[in-house]
Amino acid sequence: MKIAQRQGISVKYLEQIIIPLKKAQYVKSVRGPKGGHILAKPPEEITVGEIVALLEEGTSLVECSYNDTVCERSEICPTRLVWREAAQAMFGRLESITLADLLKKTKAEQG
Repeated sequence: MKIAQRQGISVKYLEQIIIPLKKAQYVKSVRGPKGGHILAKPPEEITVGEIVALLEEGTSLVECSYNDTVCERSEICPTRLVWREAAQAMFGRLESITLADLLKKTKAEQG
């Protein structure tokens, strides 16, 4: 696949990424001789935060920040809230970046 070659990743890895993106309707497949995968909506409407949250299955950095049953120390843990705040800050920033923004940045860097 051209995408895998261009990005220097294996086709198998690309397929692992494409499947959840298709299920969430961010990407659609086009059949035929010029077929492939395309975005299902404009890049201005898709944020990096949405994609990362989808592929990482959530917006937390550590499980204990949102699930207090995974650790017996969660009620007294001084870092639990730090992890939660860090995740909120990171995803807040990622939500402010669209795929269109990334495309603009890439084009600017290339030429």
